[in-house]
Amino acid sequence: MADDSGRKDQQHPLYSGDRQIVNSLLNDQPTDFNLAELARLRIRYRGFPGARDIQTDLDTLLEKWQLTEEDLFQKTRQLHQTAQVYRGRASQREDWS
Repeated sequence: MADDSGRKDQQHPLYSGDRQIVNSLLNDQPTDFNLAELARLRIRYRGFPGARDIQTDLDTLLEKWQLTEEDLFQKTRQLHQTAQVYRGRASQREDWS
């Protein structure tokens, strides 16, 4: 798939796992952990030239949970200041790459 300038979309190296996370979020509620995951993935895919389906689904989640991106980031900044959102989740790690 190519964009308007003729460059090919890139495949993100973490796409497969991220796709599973996004699918899970689409079927879940906006818990503290889920908000943190949405924010993390918004940051990861911001401006990324590819993974358009994930980017679209992240937009859908914001709408579904009635948040703007700024609302999301404000909430998650507060969460990270007051709680360890990822604590006790051995299978999950804070991966911001």
